[in-house]
Amino acid sequence: MTVPETRVWRGCVEFLGVVDERAISARFRYLAPHLDERVLRLWAAAEAIALGYGGIAAVARATGLAASRIRRGRRELLSGETLERGRVRRPGAGRKPLTGNDTTVLGDLEGLVDADTRGDPESPLRWTSRSQRKLAEALGALGHRICARSVAPLLVGLGFSLQANRKVREGTQHPDRDAQFRYINEIAKLQLAAGEPVISIDTKKKELVGDFKNGGREWRRTGQPERVRVHDFKDKQLGKAIPHGLYDLGADHGWITVGVERDTSQFAVNSIRRWWQKLGSQRYPNAGTLTITADCGGSNGNRTRLWKAELQKLADEIGRPIQVLHFPPGTSKWNRIEHRLFSFITINWRGKPLYSLQTIISLIASTTTNSGLKVHAELDEGSYPAKIKVTDAEMNALALHGHDFHPEWNYTIAPRRHNQPAREQNRPTMLTAA
Repeated sequence: MTVPETRVWRGCVEFLGVVDERAISARFRYLAPHLDERVLRLWAAAEAIALGYGGIAAVARATGLAASRIRRGRRELLSGETLERGRVRRPGAGRKPLTGNDTTVLGDLEGLVDADTRGDPESPLRWTSRSQRKLAEALGALGHRICARSVAPLLVGLGFSLQANRKVREGTQHPDRDAQFRYINEIAKLQLAAGEPVISIDTKKKELVGDFKNGGREWRRTGQPERVRVHDFKDKQLGKAIPHGLYDLGADHGWITVGVERDTSQFAVNSIRRWWQKLGSQRYPNAGTLTITADCGGSNGNRTRLWKAELQKLADEIGRPIQVLHFPPGTSKWNRIEHRLFSFITINWRGKPLYSLQTIISLIASTTTNSGLKVHAELDEGSYPAKIKVTDAEMNALALHGHDFHPEWNYTIAPRRHNQPAREQNRPTMLTAA
């Protein structure tokens, strides 16, 4: 073969090699994500064998795999060597585990992340976050050679996982905590079965009014987020909103009064008064008793004198006894309004800045659920003074009667007849739990 003929032949081989490499590269892109280490090297070796002379180099260029890896696969194919089912390497092959050369690293790592070491003043991570980087640095200070990426599999092997804080501790529990839950439930069931109104009340978290960030996300065009203020400092002109909520258990209906000044017992009772005047009296014209479930703290706390004095005024106005059942201290999350009304309001306005009081009213009023929840919202711009004192004489004048079971939590305030002293009036007739 002459020199020109040799050059032509080599050019054809190179041309054909380029075409084959492109095909191999395409097959590699599609197959690689679905193959384990062993099957991938066997496939590459099969491609190289099919190409013949120069096949290993061509497959290496097309796939980026190491030529030594392809040769190893070729030897396995030609020798008929097989591995145990489930294995991708021969026994003993691959990098040795870190714990094989460093027998104390697991013990030191467990000591660093164990919750018991929080009280140890000698612990290097007592006052820092226990991230992989921090753990790797702390292990390095103890003489171990380890990178942050190697910490995670060791932690998994020790039975650790990434976890957030979880709200489960309620402080010291009253011995009658569960009994009070059952008491509230039994009375509420009896009252509802008799067609009597039962409402759950509480004050929702105060909200800043204005273009402030509101938690959550909503769909918007990419790159066009709602622009809000960097700092959450109260706007003196717009102020804050104080939503006091009332949830009617029987009707699955919410009532929110949004105040603008402060959360006081007068404000809370006035919210109930508004509901009764505009809705409750029409919905329950034959009601014998109004039952209220509430927390033990805040403006409707069981120890707040003004709360009881204002309820007495309301009972006098509506001419019906008001029965109040308080949840034990530290159990406010069990109050029905929290997960039947407030949670859905928060979901409805997530990611939306509360630009004005009217915005807040509209977002609350538009809250619904698949179960049929409807919410009424209105603004209360009244002024409610703070630190109003209720004297012992005023408390003695209340027609307040404690229940036999925990009278500090469960009591009834009867409407007063002005021609008879409060303490001499008969106890109101009502349904009570056995």
